[in-house]
Amino acid sequence: MTSAHRHRLLQAAGFALVLAVLGGVFLMYTRPAFMVTMIDQLWACF
Repeated sequence: MTSAHRHRLLQAAGFALVLAVLGGVFLMYTRPAFMVTMIDQLWACF
């Protein structure tokens, strides 16, 4: 495997990871009760 192929593979893996994270965030916004619970827990830290 050449350096260019490895770079391209890592770039594609990074892109897939970003898409997965963004998809997860989008799914959490469809559950308002979860978001309220998360914000309450975050606020409790202060």
